[in-house]
Amino acid sequence: MRRTRTLTAVLALAAGLLTGVPAALAADPPKPAARAAAADTYTWKNARIDGGGFVPGIVFNRTEKNLAYARTDIGGAYRWQQSTKTWTPLLDHVGWDDWGHTGVVSLASDPVDPDNVYVAAGTYTNSWDPGNGAVLRSADRGATWRKTDLPFKLGGNMPGRGMGERLAVDPNKNSVLYLGAPSGKGLWRSTDSGVTWSRVTAFPNPGNYAQDPSDTSGYGSDNQGVVWVTFDESSGTAGNATKTVYVGVADKENAVYRSTDAGATWQRLPGQPTGYLAHKGVLDAKNGYLYLAYSDTGGPYDGGKGRLWRYATTTGTWTDISPVAEADTYFGFSGLTVDRQKPGTVMATAYSSWWPDTQIFRSTDSGATWTKAWDYTSYPSRENRYTMDVSSSPWLTWGANPSPPEQSPKLGWMTESLEIDPFDSDRMMYGTGATIYGTENLTNWDDGTKFTLKPMVQGLEETAVNDLASPPSGAPLLSALGDIGGFRHTDLTKVPSMMFTQPNFTSTTSLDFAETKPDTVVRVGNLDSGPHIAFSTDNGANWFGGTDPAGVSGGGTVAAAADGSRFVWSPQGAGVHVATGFGTSWSASKGIPQGAIVESDRVDPKTFYGFKSGKFYVSTDGGATFTASAATGLPSGDSVRFKALPGTKGDIWLAGGAPDGAYGLWHSTDGGATFAKLPGVEQADTVGFGKAAPGASYQTLFTSAKIGGVRGIFRSTDKGATWTRINDDAHQWGWTGAAITGDPRVYGRVYVATNGRGVIYGDPAGTGDGGTGPTPTPTPTPTPAGGCAVTYKVTHQWSGGFQAEVRLDNTGTSAWNGWSLGWTFADGQKVSQLWNAEHTQSGSAVTVKNTGWNAAVAAGSSVSFGFTGSWSGTNAKPTAFALGERGCTVS
Repeated sequence: MRRTRTLTAVLALAAGLLTGVPAALAADPPKPAARAAAADTYTWKNARIDGGGFVPGIVFNRTEKNLAYARTDIGGAYRWQQSTKTWTPLLDHVGWDDWGHTGVVSLASDPVDPDNVYVAAGTYTNSWDPGNGAVLRSADRGATWRKTDLPFKLGGNMPGRGMGERLAVDPNKNSVLYLGAPSGKGLWRSTDSGVTWSRVTAFPNPGNYAQDPSDTSGYGSDNQGVVWVTFDESSGTAGNATKTVYVGVADKENAVYRSTDAGATWQRLPGQPTGYLAHKGVLDAKNGYLYLAYSDTGGPYDGGKGRLWRYATTTGTWTDISPVAEADTYFGFSGLTVDRQKPGTVMATAYSSWWPDTQIFRSTDSGATWTKAWDYTSYPSRENRYTMDVSSSPWLTWGANPSPPEQSPKLGWMTESLEIDPFDSDRMMYGTGATIYGTENLTNWDDGTKFTLKPMVQGLEETAVNDLASPPSGAPLLSALGDIGGFRHTDLTKVPSMMFTQPNFTSTTSLDFAETKPDTVVRVGNLDSGPHIAFSTDNGANWFGGTDPAGVSGGGTVAAAADGSRFVWSPQGAGVHVATGFGTSWSASKGIPQGAIVESDRVDPKTFYGFKSGKFYVSTDGGATFTASAATGLPSGDSVRFKALPGTKGDIWLAGGAPDGAYGLWHSTDGGATFAKLPGVEQADTVGFGKAAPGASYQTLFTSAKIGGVRGIFRSTDKGATWTRINDDAHQWGWTGAAITGDPRVYGRVYVATNGRGVIYGDPAGTGDGGTGPTPTPTPTPTPAGGCAVTYKVTHQWSGGFQAEVRLDNTGTSAWNGWSLGWTFADGQKVSQLWNAEHTQSGSAVTVKNTGWNAAVAAGSSVSFGFTGSWSGTNAKPTAFALGERGCTVS
């Protein structure tokens, strides 16, 4: 179940809010990328999970085939790569200070110029997100972006986020865009392709619906505002603003408005139904029908009643086309789409039908009659019009074996986005709370044969990561995740067969392993009913539940003794407890406050540590009693993470703090009796250890920190004396403050927790095994047949550095299965970091080769990669490119 996800330490972040509401906001020029004093080149990838979060929006471009985007609630936006049938992340550049811009409340792809794409970014409209929203715009399909800050917040992870799209481009005059705002801020318009925005003062209704007006946090009480914009393209001509525009508003009595004079004046659409919110408004301009999907709430996980209506744009006639009687609905409608190739075909979802499954409805006669994706034969037996293949993401079964009529895997839940490809009636995709499902034989539905549904989500990684562990033996990675519990990765390049089960936590908050017996693992988390702690004796492959002490309401943090003989647990709702064995009998620990963070010494099984509100606590009797350390100067708040070094008793590193107080990285070598703050580390939020560098005696340190005025992921191979930034401005992933760990078996490898982009792992460029084992001997890449074309574009340039994007087009008639592109720099430029491909450089000669996921390039398709580099003097573009042994056309 997809629930609200929040940062565990968001209130510790400081950011100034914009004040004032100017009539129009102009975008600032792009700033040079930040540069640390030291830098290293890393290759970054995801530990594959595939999905794991809510996908509230899927957008197909209406004029270019195979161009599609997906938006997520906290994990950024993605572009579909048809040649590999994967998704490419587009907002990894979003940095620490702007972490809220990883939440995407709407996305628009320009139907006039498909190179243009726009994102309305912002995660929360209440105080959880300290920054305002923004509109990001790209002229190269999301490879690079420019930003216009808004004078209000946006809510990519707020109630109502599945409604939309709030952001829309005029299909006749693409310099005109509209944006529906939440929080009573109304309707906004840009007339210069998203550079500046002004409120449409003539629009009469900013909305009035809130999920829970009594919610004092501001989350449920926010006015969901103006929720979608739809143009009637038939009412305009190329180069002139479209005259007729429909707008949906979160107001149950006044849900739909229309302008017939290009937004100069607006009227409530007469005769419209009341008592519901219009989640979607989709226009079939050819037949003159506006379809509307209604629910009694804003979603995405609530809704008990709903209707589907059709409005005839020429006659003003309203028709209730709901596929079931109102008395038989227990869900709201959403996920609305029409088939652009077969006007009259319309589909919708019962997005809030949690049990026994979601439902998908299909009509081929403009809503006069409907069929269902599944129906009962004789209750509880059901017959499906589809088959479902989740072999690529087997965890989507949740390890469940439910009783009929429930099935596993389900069609999904929170199904607010459903789109038929405008160029292909057989392809349809829809988002759920956990993945994107799709089919490529949808029209089988109509001839009585079954269509096939599969996950279409590879490359889209949307988990929120709470904790990470990399044991010295067994699986290289264990993860604690929000919403789907966590995984044991034996191969980072493959999707694990199942998440942690028995029990299935809705969210795992903390995990640990016994340092000298890493087959012993413990995890704690949240669960509506059942134990909040589980144990494994086979390195996390299989689990069994423990017993909770009285009063436990959530997971909290947990620590395993170095030899696995006992466990110390600081759960939510109860004080710190200790148990010998596997948690069948707990005793309250003394001397340590409730809510403390707990960790274990990695050598002495009787020594445990704790931290709470500026105080460090130590137990030397196995967690039975704790004593407050005399250490002073530590952060006063609870936004702290600390770890003890494996192999050395009493060696502790502590990171955390807040900008208005103590903030940084501290080291203790005497078991927490004293701590020394590391100079030069201005801020630090995580700390982790990895294999020592060749020739070094101390393990490698990793941290998410601010050092030398630069925020990033840093590595030290000399006990914190010096630090090297190992990420770059193209790879920042928003907020990375939950967890970090190195790999004790692979030097340089680091695992980074993100809040919505899954588990990121990095290896020094040219090293590592990619998570699959020993690096194989490379084989030459054959020269693909046919023609090729290259577009080389410098997207940003600053003193001594630059960023570039390269697009390689297959202009031939045959598909490629592997490619290698080479060029020579004329001015001594050096590639420092390259993404979406692999590269080598010898002198001025650069060779870039495909990775495994983008080797296949169909005829007429393209593949893109980007890089950052250094230059001095001049930075001339290369004039010649070779695909293997053959030259390419250059533009």
